[in-house]
Amino acid sequence: MRVGRFRFSLVTLFLWLLGGGIIAFALYGSFLTLAQGRIQPQQWQSLVIAGTALGSVYALIALGYTLVYGILFMINFAHGEVFMWGAFTAFFAASALNDAGMMESNPILAFFLVLGTAMLVSMLVAIMLERIAYRPLRGAPRLVPLITAIGASLFLQYTARGFYGSGVRAYPDYNLFDGVLSMGPITLSVKQAVVIVAAFSLMVLLYLFINRTRTGRAMRAVSEDKDVAAMMGINVDRIIVTTFAIGGLLAGAAGILYTLIFNQVLFFMGFLPGIKAFTAAVLGGIGNVIGAALGGLILGIVEQLGPNLFLSGYGIPSPNQLKDVIAFTVLVLVLIFRPSGLLGRKENT
Repeated sequence: MRVGRFRFSLVTLFLWLLGGGIIAFALYGSFLTLAQGRIQPQQWQSLVIAGTALGSVYALIALGYTLVYGILFMINFAHGEVFMWGAFTAFFAASALNDAGMMESNPILAFFLVLGTAMLVSMLVAIMLERIAYRPLRGAPRLVPLITAIGASLFLQYTARGFYGSGVRAYPDYNLFDGVLSMGPITLSVKQAVVIVAAFSLMVLLYLFINRTRTGRAMRAVSEDKDVAAMMGINVDRIIVTTFAIGGLLAGAAGILYTLIFNQVLFFMGFLPGIKAFTAAVLGGIGNVIGAALGGLILGIVEQLGPNLFLSGYGIPSPNQLKDVIAFTVLVLVLIFRPSGLLGRKENT
């Protein structure tokens, strides 16, 4: 036992030294960047706003992860593909509406039709995942659904490639969202404002739904104890399907908001946003709805601001190319110093 504890202590010490070294590197790089004046005030504002918009998308996807984990205590690694299917399928609806001239004649209706298509498709894909891939394995050890989720992710990716092709598709431009908004000293594009406002509205609606509705209370009861919830007359299967459906609806909305930022879709587009949204869920505390939203916003801002702040002072060329490294380094640091996340609670093992 002593040898085992000694080895465990060495591993823990190494991880803490590694995490401390990363933090020291970032802090010193930030000091150099600020001392050298490499980021101008206007750049700070632009990076924070862009990070907030991107983080809002991560937050919506992360909510799907955290809802499923809160109910089933499993990580649905296919959720990024749920996000992708909604956005990619809605591309064809957007193209048809654009060809019909509705993007010009009635852009608001066209946008909501595209948004509704994405949300509906993502919801249906999420429900099918639960019914076909996860429900038969509900009583299996945790590793089995995890492997199944990875397999489902690959299946959905390459099914989309077979249906829609492997090329990048550019969304028609929403002229409705062109332009810039100025609110005192803050300047942002209309698209960024739409993404932020829409994402925050959906997050507030989800919070109210979970805390103020009968179904929301049933979801919280099932997350606490499925057997007791069933004894109280709650249809556990229906609540689990509802949870997946809500996660799918949010992922579909996130897909359309994502296209407002990047304006293109690809069969592989769900992988990185999905992993980053999982990072956001872990950062905020997996299973905690508010934590997932907070984690997404923090990750988006760190991803946009971090490369310039942490790396520019070292003279690293094109630091923005390393933004994915920054995002996943955040995950490593969270797992080292606070595995339960900012608002999460430790599991009893």
